[in-house]
Amino acid sequence: MSTTAPTGQSQVKRIALPAIISVLAVFGSFAASRGQEDRRAADWFMVTLVLIGSVSLYWLRTKPVVVVWTTALSTLVYMLREYAYGAVIFSFAIAVFVAIRMGHRVAGWSALVALYCGHVLGRLVLGTNDQSVYQVLLVGTLFCVLGFLAELFRSHRERVLAAQRTREEEELRRAGEERLRIAQELHDVVAHHISLINVQASSALHLVDRQPEQAAPALAAIKDASKEALVELRSIVGILRQTDESAPRQPVAGLERLEHLITGTSRAGLEVHTIVHGDPRPLPTGLDRAAFRIIQESLTNIVRHAKASAATVRIQYGEEALVLQVDDDGESLTGPPQEGNGIIGMRERATALGGTLTASRTPTGSLRIVAQLPL
Repeated sequence: MSTTAPTGQSQVKRIALPAIISVLAVFGSFAASRGQEDRRAADWFMVTLVLIGSVSLYWLRTKPVVVVWTTALSTLVYMLREYAYGAVIFSFAIAVFVAIRMGHRVAGWSALVALYCGHVLGRLVLGTNDQSVYQVLLVGTLFCVLGFLAELFRSHRERVLAAQRTREEEELRRAGEERLRIAQELHDVVAHHISLINVQASSALHLVDRQPEQAAPALAAIKDASKEALVELRSIVGILRQTDESAPRQPVAGLERLEHLITGTSRAGLEVHTIVHGDPRPLPTGLDRAAFRIIQESLTNIVRHAKASAATVRIQYGEEALVLQVDDDGESLTGPPQEGNGIIGMRERATALGGTLTASRTPTGSLRIVAQLPL
């Protein structure tokens, strides 16, 4: 249904133009013949020339150059045969106008010049030139006006198409940025909560046989972490589905949830200390979410890779930037840290806000993450 209807409508439009022009051109030529008794009388050859030009308009959208030269040739023969001036020019004017508007400028202008020069020179050669200089110049002026009008419409059409392409490219760019943002959210949410679940599950398995009474807190932590992960995943999937579901009963990820994040991380056995410099204040949503995710991913990396028992999170509210620093007391290593998806994702978040993020070694050899996010 969706493909047949447009095809039928397009076919009707293609047939309508040549049909209407054929009727107008034929009847117009006969009417002009009765009013121009000094010209050749109408006959079957005149009708054939008129129909060649008008019927060829059927292929105007698919073969504009061929149609332009077909109408130019039929019109030239019509004029040299001294038939009455009139509606025969309709087909040629439409073909030239559409061809130039579609971008076939050389063919359109060449056909205009060829028809004009062919008519003037042909009548001189045949000895039938009964036009005054004024009439010759008037026809040339009309042809130029036709060409320049087509150029104006062509320029407007190109501007419209360029604007449309720009909008499409902008939409694709925004869609790509949105996909990247959602991918980062998924990575951060899944990596953080699964890491905590993994640590707590290992602890529960270790305690279940030896000290079963102490395994309960670890199992409770697994339950809380999995529940929180499901809530956040539902929120992200809801964005992908573009549904009108009610928002999850949980605040959007931001620094106001930092205590909740630290509490959950502490249950995994990592003692986290928070140091705040400056006056805490509300932050833009994008900046607030990025700051929370950077701290979350930093703590996740520590839990998964650092073999640390404690970590320190420093937040500095400056006048021009928010500075985040996360250190741990993990094993002492040398050389630059290896950057996996976690650090790359954090850096992309910082860069998207016009900030920077560096991963380096502390003097003791542990990992240090420093992010500067402009306010």
